[in-house]
Amino acid sequence: MKPHLFGASGSGVTTLSQLLSQELNVLYYDTDSYHWVPTYPAFTIKRPADERHQWLISDLAKQNRWILGGTVYNWGTYWQSAFDLAVYLWIPAEIRLQRLKQREKARGVLQGKALNQSQQFLEWAAHYDTNDLPGRNRSRHEQWMLRLTCPVLRIEGDTTLPKRLQLVLDALNKM
Repeated sequence: MKPHLFGASGSGVTTLSQLLSQELNVLYYDTDSYHWVPTYPAFTIKRPADERHQWLISDLAKQNRWILGGTVYNWGTYWQSAFDLAVYLWIPAEIRLQRLKQREKARGVLQGKALNQSQQFLEWAAHYDTNDLPGRNRSRHEQWMLRLTCPVLRIEGDTTLPKRLQLVLDALNKM
């Protein structure tokens, strides 16, 4: 079992991945841990692409079962066939942005030296559905899903966490 969960920032990928990890007693790997060098403020220094790619492949190879959360659509063709199931999460922008603002506030980054970076992040995240900024967006995720060799489960709309979990468990049980 090797599911890949992805979606916009604030769509619930990390929350659902962590819950699925607990439910199935399977390790969860977050692509942000590989993509970003730990800093304060967070998410300011990217690791070299080859380094993060090989590190993640190495970690996943140590397990027969795992859950990967986050985006790898631009990490190379290897990832197009690395999963048993892909789960795409989408919720309306206003809900995502509210979640992100709450998360930023809880992390204490809506003040001090991290405020500017946080504001830039929130502005970028607001454009996920419009596809008019560089990086992760809905259009790129739609293209990614077409390239995947595994089944894709789309969970769209403001569904509850238990409902999302059950949808993923049901899809995994059919495999």
